[in-house]
Amino acid sequence: MKKICFIALLCIVLLSQCKEPQDVLVQSKLISFVNPFIGTDGPGNTYPGATVPFGMVQLSPDIGIPGWDRIAGYFYKDSIISGFSHMHLTGTGAGDLYDILVMPTNSRSSKRIEANNFKPFSSFKHAKETASPGYYSVDLLDYGIKAELTTTERAGIHRYTFPEDKATQIHIDLGYALNWDSPTETHFRVVDNTTIEGYRKSTGWAKDQRAYFVIKVSKPFESYQLFKNDTLTTSPVTAKNIRISLNYATTKEEQVILKTGVSTADIKGAYKSLEVEVPHFNFDAIKDEAETKWENELSKIVITTKDETQKRIFYTMLYQSMLAPTLLSDHNGNYKGANDTIMKAEEFKRYDTFSLWDTYRAAHPLYTVLHPNRVSDMVNSLLAHYEETGLLPVWSLQGNETNMMIGYHAVPVIVDAYFKGIKGFDTALAYEACLKSAKDNSRQINEYMALGYVPVDEQHENWSVSKTLEYAYDDWCIAQFAKAIGKIDDYEVFLKRSENWRNVYDSKSRFMRPKLKDGSFIKNFVPKEYSPYFCESNAWQYFWSVQHNIEGLTDIVGGKDIFEKKLDSMFTLDPLPEDKLPIFSTGMIGQYAHGNEPSHHVAYLYNYIEKPWKAQKLVRQILETQYKNEPDGHCGNEDCGQMSSWYIFSALGFYPTNPAQSVYAFGSPIVDTALVHLENGNTFSIEVLNNSSDNKYIQSISLNNEVIERNYITHKEIMNGGELIFTMGSTPNKNTKNSMALTSKMYQ
Repeated sequence: MKKICFIALLCIVLLSQCKEPQDVLVQSKLISFVNPFIGTDGPGNTYPGATVPFGMVQLSPDIGIPGWDRIAGYFYKDSIISGFSHMHLTGTGAGDLYDILVMPTNSRSSKRIEANNFKPFSSFKHAKETASPGYYSVDLLDYGIKAELTTTERAGIHRYTFPEDKATQIHIDLGYALNWDSPTETHFRVVDNTTIEGYRKSTGWAKDQRAYFVIKVSKPFESYQLFKNDTLTTSPVTAKNIRISLNYATTKEEQVILKTGVSTADIKGAYKSLEVEVPHFNFDAIKDEAETKWENELSKIVITTKDETQKRIFYTMLYQSMLAPTLLSDHNGNYKGANDTIMKAEEFKRYDTFSLWDTYRAAHPLYTVLHPNRVSDMVNSLLAHYEETGLLPVWSLQGNETNMMIGYHAVPVIVDAYFKGIKGFDTALAYEACLKSAKDNSRQINEYMALGYVPVDEQHENWSVSKTLEYAYDDWCIAQFAKAIGKIDDYEVFLKRSENWRNVYDSKSRFMRPKLKDGSFIKNFVPKEYSPYFCESNAWQYFWSVQHNIEGLTDIVGGKDIFEKKLDSMFTLDPLPEDKLPIFSTGMIGQYAHGNEPSHHVAYLYNYIEKPWKAQKLVRQILETQYKNEPDGHCGNEDCGQMSSWYIFSALGFYPTNPAQSVYAFGSPIVDTALVHLENGNTFSIEVLNNSSDNKYIQSISLNNEVIERNYITHKEIMNGGELIFTMGSTPNKNTKNSMALTSKMYQ
């Protein structure tokens, strides 16, 4: 009997050991596949620090030295840290924010360098640095201090583990500024020996920024020094440049927690941030809550793939797609409005950081699939900006209009939400806002309305051709909106305006060409040159920006054969060694530049001329070559979720070529399976049979057990749930039926 029991027990142990690898794989949290360092080197301009999905606070390390490479405050190749500030932009070319810098020090080092304005700093090594969703830690080697960071939506939490030292300090610097940012007025009031309140008002890319804060520490400070322009002063103090040093005597391995609640409206709102979100000093509990929030959001798409590197890239891109837009309103509903007054969000959360020229293309369409409830708040935020200023935002940040980039691209975001059935916003107000923004006299819209195109002028960034094309696309969106709500006169006006792209088409060069006010084209036109007439692009890259009328674009160049040859040339006309490529011309495949947004839909255009296998080959090439699981993993600025959203859509096998059409063109899926858990309770599953690097071509597609012979899927089909199965192969399937090809007029 004992022998039988022993054998049975041995079998159980062996079986459990056999199952262990699978169990470990199943139990692995999705956050473990995220690498926040992707994009912190090269042109990505991302930050590695702690935040939660779409949160107000981005608590991240700052090198403290300015420059293009340090737009997000941090550059992977650097070796020092000057502190941890609470707000950062993700993947942009704009050097702003960096509010409320905190830096712990002690007597072990007093080094200062001019490059970081003689601020305290410490060396660090990546071997002693960790980043994951909602958490960041690093050893400050010069001081022997371990720094750990985590966040809630509106609060940043620091945990510092100190060595024994009688001269330990925690510095809080409101005068600290980097790149374009500059403080205008800052304020400290020491409430007691555990609480400090204040604000930091600043200007930069966004002209009127306001960060009100309350800081609480877990251990009372013994004393403090308060500095106004490097001169000792007393509390309270208000000036442009102030900082405070909190003094401690610490024992070995002693930990001090510092938590900062913020609001853009007032100090009362900052107190509320701490009261609601961080009522205690349990760092690990807050970290766990942040990780749970990320795990829940990442779990909206559960993929399988034989390639672990691909899985890490996928979940990092999904993570980075949720770093913007960011919360602007506090728990009282208050926020700093774009009219420079304190506004109140009623029954919605106010968001900002809308990088719309970038994100209207893929990021916002991805939100309509994964976060429709949040999209309602985002649309209401766009409409709040309209009510505050009389116009929809162009590129808004911290309750400010920066007027960066071009177009009135809040329009496609709103129109897309309307047609996809997003609830909870005022349709009449939304239509009014779209109409007003399209009829404004600023940004050469008046000339566009009068001439039918934006003419060349002497401005440094005239961007005349790009403006014409972007305005025309937005006009098409308004036309569809007008038609849907019965505004037929407006529909006809804006449908006609949407064809203004034809006015800059040059039949001689077969490119969109800059045009003078007298109606003549400029002379000495070279399509591959980067000029002030094209927004961060050249004529090759912007030629295809007629997403709303690909058929018309095809016809005007002379038909599908010529269109195909032009597309082929786009991806094979490599820059010459002597060509001058600007900083934004990266991720090049011929003239295609994946590192910048105007190119992002171009590979998918082969679907419109019944050559989808060419799209499949190129999409797979971009997926496999332009994203890496390395700090230099982005081929261009990540741009507030656009670069990462392109990857998510394309990895799943489809992409919104026309972002406001509710239709997605097929590409070449890179995952083996995916389960998309939708907020409406449905599940949309994707299975990719025979998937491999060689098998990049779609052989057949079935949707809910029915074979479909078309190269698109609709948003409604995805949201209804079901099963999409791709069968892949190593050779192109050229049996596409013309009658089922994707058309840009399908859902007008």
